[in-house]
Amino acid sequence: MGRTIWSRYGFVWVTGGFFLISLVGHWIFGWFAYAQEQGALGQNAEFNGYFIEMMRDTLENWQSEFLQLIWQVAGLAMLLHVGSPQSKEGDDRMEAKLDAILRKVDRDGGDRLIDEIDRDYAGRHTDHRYVREHQS
Repeated sequence: MGRTIWSRYGFVWVTGGFFLISLVGHWIFGWFAYAQEQGALGQNAEFNGYFIEMMRDTLENWQSEFLQLIWQVAGLAMLLHVGSPQSKEGDDRMEAKLDAILRKVDRDGGDRLIDEIDRDYAGRHTDHRYVREHQS
């Protein structure tokens, strides 16, 4: 049975809900603060002045908090998920080195041991050089 868009992206929906609630709350309580400030100055609270002040505050918060967090968390997760060369470089390089060491140390049984390990961890080869060597 296929999962619905609500269950597949549940974290996104919950996070979006928290974001909307906090944004609406920011603007509502911002209005009360703005109206109180304008009253203390003996002026009427006008929407135009409030809108400019709140947009400035909202964009300042967005820049300092959300963009930084989004890039650090979502950007890094996306790069790791997409499989950027930086995310796979360490494991592939280390595996290739270990295979080379096993072959040098045990000339007769190194390939056999590597094949045995590969069977135990099937489907995990991302090193293109390894795949090319063992397809022929």
